[in-house]
Amino acid sequence: MKITFSDSLTADSPRLVARVVDQDTLPSDLPGAIVEGAAASRFTGKKGQVFEGFHEVDGKLVRMALAGAGKTDDEGRIAALEKAGSSLTAKYLTSGESAMVLDLRDAGLDAAGTAAVLTGVRLRGWRWDEYRTKLRDEQKKSLAAVTVVGAPEGTEAVWSEAEAIATGVEFTRELVAEPANIIYPASFVERCEKRFEGTGAEIQVLEEAEMEKLGMHMLLGVGQGSRKDSKLLVIKWMGGKDGEAPTAFVGKGVTFDTGGISIKPGPGMGDMKFDMGGAGAVAGAMLALSLRKAKANVIGVCGLVENMPDGNAQRPGDVVQTMSGQTVEILNTDAEGRLVLGDALTWTQREFSPARIVDLATLTGAMIISLGNEHGGLFSNNDELADQLLQAGKTSGDKLWRMPIGPAYNKLIDSPIADMQNIGPRGAGSITAAQFLGRFIENDTPWAHLDIAGTVWADKPGALWDKGATGYGVRLLDNFIRDTAEG
Repeated sequence: MKITFSDSLTADSPRLVARVVDQDTLPSDLPGAIVEGAAASRFTGKKGQVFEGFHEVDGKLVRMALAGAGKTDDEGRIAALEKAGSSLTAKYLTSGESAMVLDLRDAGLDAAGTAAVLTGVRLRGWRWDEYRTKLRDEQKKSLAAVTVVGAPEGTEAVWSEAEAIATGVEFTRELVAEPANIIYPASFVERCEKRFEGTGAEIQVLEEAEMEKLGMHMLLGVGQGSRKDSKLLVIKWMGGKDGEAPTAFVGKGVTFDTGGISIKPGPGMGDMKFDMGGAGAVAGAMLALSLRKAKANVIGVCGLVENMPDGNAQRPGDVVQTMSGQTVEILNTDAEGRLVLGDALTWTQREFSPARIVDLATLTGAMIISLGNEHGGLFSNNDELADQLLQAGKTSGDKLWRMPIGPAYNKLIDSPIADMQNIGPRGAGSITAAQFLGRFIENDTPWAHLDIAGTVWADKPGALWDKGATGYGVRLLDNFIRDTAEG
């Protein structure tokens, strides 16, 4: 979606003109036909409401849309403005209109509010149609450009940063939406290398031979049944003070998860293309931070593997040694994400000595049972870090809910023949997975684990996304960096 700014409407302006209106407060300059039509349609400007009418100006037919922004004193004002913008896109994306004017001259918005509306417009317009060859005309996206008229002073600078974040969200959605025959460890790396060109971020890739020398047998074990080589992708953005310890984000990147020898049932297995959603969120967040030139040192690490069953695949009952020196008994090869993350966490800490570390993973189905699709699960060894992430979730809309970890859960993953086993009993499945990861945190480094299994993909449209990849995590991590490393 191309967004530009203009001082005024002209004779050449698009036919479709949209206004953002507060609840129970229609602008006084609206044409009478629009006012009467809105009243007849019971349009009051509630959040997400859209009314459409037609009127004539100097012989030209104008298609006018009113988008409701709710009450001005609502504490969720920014989210309401985003929804106003997204509601316009949802209505007109396939309408046949190719361009829209967003007339904000009397909307009473500041630069931040305007950027929120535009964020909604932009994010709701993303849709992955690369492989759809038989769409009917009425199904094809038509709306491609939005011209903003009457934006308050300073909007373009604020939007420049918000646009960078939207670009990061869209990149995450792209990675998550692509099928596993297109995105696998090597192509994930290639897609990132191309996308980060010119951003100032540095890309580093560890190949299997180097990981073998480092003792990352846990990560490599997950991918040993695949013909696709495993990779460790590192994205460095050092925009902060020289010598300041970085924040590290570590993402689970299982580009396809069959479950390995502990193979999953057929129904729903196709969804496992998005088992790299944690790595996708890390890549998108790093892109957003680099595009907006964040004044922070941030390291993004993505453990990229494909979990396949073949004659060389890891078996239930195998014992592997980790980079940390600990040993793990593999009881279920479908509990593979924690194996990837464990070695990635160890390497990240020893390589960069981060001030804090956050991992993201579509780790457990139990997380969906606990929280559904509304929140990601948050587990942490540090209350301050947990509170910072919870607040970032509220601000960004990528909501989190804190879950418990602690010594009482350790006995559930103790092994009789190794230091630990990779699964516990049926109960507390998400907690024991987090407890497993906690065993790879060294020197009391502040650490948080985000289990985002229920939030990276949506089976129905939401406020800011169509059905499919949501881009969850990018705005959360960006807000977190603003509040901590930059704040």
